[in-house]
Amino acid sequence: MEITTDRIKKYLSDLSEELRQKGIMGEILIVGGAAMMLSFNARISTKDIDAVFKPEKEMKDSVFDVGIKNSLEPGWLNDAVKVYISTEEFKKNIVLKFDNLNVYVPEPHYLLAMKILSMRAEKTSTDIEDIRTLIKNLELKSPEEIIDIVRRYYPREEISRKTIIALEEILAKVFES
Repeated sequence: MEITTDRIKKYLSDLSEELRQKGIMGEILIVGGAAMMLSFNARISTKDIDAVFKPEKEMKDSVFDVGIKNSLEPGWLNDAVKVYISTEEFKKNIVLKFDNLNVYVPEPHYLLAMKILSMRAEKTSTDIEDIRTLIKNLELKSPEEIIDIVRRYYPREEISRKTIIALEEILAKVFES
């Protein structure tokens, strides 16, 4: 099932209510496609919401309950992306605030770095469009500028030649349009 921006807001509002009933204040950092939707209105929908959240156990329990109440797929809101979260500092921007839930997205530079490192081998159209949107938004002109951003947040990660070639192709298309 595809999740629209309106559905994201509804489900997160439901999550806040669930947390309120349990006396818990939650915090969620949304990344990936849902972050692109909330920050840039860059997509119509996403398959799931990739995020990290606190307090982890209580949030997972409440996410499960909201999923059941709304007949959502398991994993509709998941933290599998936590393997891609950098240990380097990055700015978070609040995008939604509910009574018992604050919702953040990372700054655009960080989103770009994360998108590039997690870019799937098959380079799906949504990956490419998200990267294009971020490159345009940040007014980047070269693969070197982009690689510098990736290294700022992921200094110990290897950036493959394949990724650099993909970035060159994406940049070429950014400046065609």
